[in-house]
Amino acid sequence: MRKSDLYGALWRSCDELRGGMDASQYKDYVLTLLFVKYVTDKATSDRTSLVDVPAGGSFDDMVACKGDREIGDKINRIVGRLAEANGLGRVVDLADFNDEDRLGKGREMQDRLSKLVTIIADLDFRDNRAEGDDLLGDAYEYLMRHFARESGKSKGQFYTPAEVSRVLARLVGIGPGTRQDHTVYDPTCGSGSLLLKVAAEAPRGLTIYGQEKDNATWALARMNMILHGYEDCDIRKGDTIASPQFTRGAQLQTFDFAVANPPFSVKSWSNGLEHEYGRFDVGRPPDKNGDYAFLLHILASLKSNGKAAVIMPHGVLFRGNAEAGIRKELLRRGYITGVIGLPANLFYGTGIPACMVVLDKEHAQERTSIFMIDASQGFIKDGSKNRLRSQDIHRIVDVFTRRTEVERYSRVVPLYEIADPKNDYNLNIARYITSSEPEDTQDLHAHLRGGIPDRDLDALGGFWSAFTSLRTTLFKELRPGYSDLAVDVTEVQQTILDSAEFQKFTTDVRGRVDDWFEVHRPHLHALTEDAVPRDVIARMGDDLLARFTGALLLDEYDVYEQLMTYWQKVMRDDVFLVVNDGWFEAAQPRKVIEGNERKRFETPDLIVGSGRGVTRYKLDLIPSALVVSRYFEKEQVEVDTLNVAAVEAARAVAEYIDEYATEDGLLAEAMDDGTMTKALASARLKRARQEGADPEEVKVLHRLIELYNADALAKKAVKEAQAALDLATLTKYGDLTMPEIQQLVVDDKWSVAIRDGIMAEVNALILALVGRIQQLVERYAQTVGMLGAEWERCDAKVARHLADMGIER
Repeated sequence: MRKSDLYGALWRSCDELRGGMDASQYKDYVLTLLFVKYVTDKATSDRTSLVDVPAGGSFDDMVACKGDREIGDKINRIVGRLAEANGLGRVVDLADFNDEDRLGKGREMQDRLSKLVTIIADLDFRDNRAEGDDLLGDAYEYLMRHFARESGKSKGQFYTPAEVSRVLARLVGIGPGTRQDHTVYDPTCGSGSLLLKVAAEAPRGLTIYGQEKDNATWALARMNMILHGYEDCDIRKGDTIASPQFTRGAQLQTFDFAVANPPFSVKSWSNGLEHEYGRFDVGRPPDKNGDYAFLLHILASLKSNGKAAVIMPHGVLFRGNAEAGIRKELLRRGYITGVIGLPANLFYGTGIPACMVVLDKEHAQERTSIFMIDASQGFIKDGSKNRLRSQDIHRIVDVFTRRTEVERYSRVVPLYEIADPKNDYNLNIARYITSSEPEDTQDLHAHLRGGIPDRDLDALGGFWSAFTSLRTTLFKELRPGYSDLAVDVTEVQQTILDSAEFQKFTTDVRGRVDDWFEVHRPHLHALTEDAVPRDVIARMGDDLLARFTGALLLDEYDVYEQLMTYWQKVMRDDVFLVVNDGWFEAAQPRKVIEGNERKRFETPDLIVGSGRGVTRYKLDLIPSALVVSRYFEKEQVEVDTLNVAAVEAARAVAEYIDEYATEDGLLAEAMDDGTMTKALASARLKRARQEGADPEEVKVLHRLIELYNADALAKKAVKEAQAALDLATLTKYGDLTMPEIQQLVVDDKWSVAIRDGIMAEVNALILALVGRIQQLVERYAQTVGMLGAEWERCDAKVARHLADMGIER
């Protein structure tokens, strides 16, 4: 199956069995079974696996329990044996599979657990390489995202969205040069998703340390680490502020990197606090707000050249009193190197706006500025939450690492400006960056005398730079400072599209895309089981960005987003199939998954045969339309022609009925409750002949039956032709050669879709220009004088009507 289909089916199946149980509780059962399935499969295929699966402690033993009345108790024992053999007590055995309050009593528990085991048993994790990661690790991540979404405001904090995690990882400087023995630490690691995303940015991973207060979430993190190949990580339990686990005497252990998404504004942060470990030397956070307690803990946990990126509520940037003193001291010592404002509603535990605070101890005393980014407007809606897009992630990281100043987005802010009494070390981003678009002002002179203000046209300067003669083609001077359209407003769009400059522009864009794809085509053809798709798309994406950087009109990140959107929706799944199954096997049709027990139904892409001989197929890699377009164009034209004839035949029947099936019409006697069928017409024709009815009625009925017969023959012809085409298409899949498969996928599918997506950006630009011109034309179309004349005309008309009615004004 395609990767996204697999995960979607897994989620739907598991969620259906949840019943009324809270998602935050149910996740422990599903993820535990998933974990046992993974380590069982891995132990079967990998002798170097660090997890020992003992007799009576495997997923196979769970499968043997299906349908057993004591299935809950037996699963508990199986998990217990696995935990005992690997020192994973209170890690994988937290969920009670014999809990009648949550799983139901008797047959209800028996059926629910049996079905859940069946769903997980369908998955095979012995040999999966896509994304340079384990299929199960990705499935685990997918399920956790959905469980977080369903767990409610107070229970979804165990998961940091993957997009935010990737930004944090890159902001602290983890990249190709990062060594495996470099350390990364998360003091509030939740399920470990943030740490794993950070480690994934290093070529060979990192040495992972983390601490988590909640016992069940700590267990999730331990399982998550094992699933992703970090069996030797160090994840400890406990309250990080009151009882930090990574200490060396009276000091904290220090790390190369730190990342964190601490709980926001904890009021009880100091409960149980006995030893400060030098964390609050710059000031003690207020008793009722622990945001700075976590930030200072992270700062103290960094080596002298350590770097950290931390998610914080916006309040830490501007709140006063004790927090203002801490913020001032951190700035004076140069520890804060950057602040990034994020969109609201990104996180599952809260909907309030947040920011990223970037800390850097290296060269702190020499720091003279803070780099600020207002990224609050860059997101896409994803259900009830907002989500960073690929372009938002890349833009934030690029701008921050290069310290590029972008109008209304980013700025290097000198420390002396921050320290100025008017700001007094307030880091509220809005003080330093105005992110709102310039106000669209109304021009009183234009409203009085007409014409479009030249300053509004000047604001469209990007278009005039790209199309140097277009402005003089579209506009003519009306008077100094004001212009008028030189063409009819309805002709603006076509004038732009027909211009030689626009044609040259679109040719240039297509050329850039084609040249880019030509470079990467050989790499795509060369995809094998050793390929790391994540690296493939990274190379393609960075190259595409570079080719469109500096291009007129088009934003390179918008172009990049078209590629990444297609990657996430289609191409990533395709590459997963090719890497795991090979080109030929991935291209072959497979029968759809059906069956009541699995609750996994698929909509077929191709149906061959009929009745009991029907077979339904999924075409995961190559849609049938691509095969038909390349190899059966003539046959498709024939089917289309027959479809047109069938539509015409059906229309003839409908029109004939409409003409004669009126209340007193010749078909009225054949109607049954306002409906007409061939059977009704035939029955009435038989009675009409027996009764010696009006010959005209007999004639009309006879003609209607002829039309029904023609309609049936037309539909039959379409069905037969389509069936023949479908069978020929299915047969062709088996005859495809490797070069043909690669041409269909790489050129006909991927290349065309990506090019079309990028060209859609060009079309959107033109529509935006046309829309703005139409808006300006409509805004100033009627002058005040014209409106006054119209008012006077209407007033006179009303006066006449009143006079006619004998009413004096």
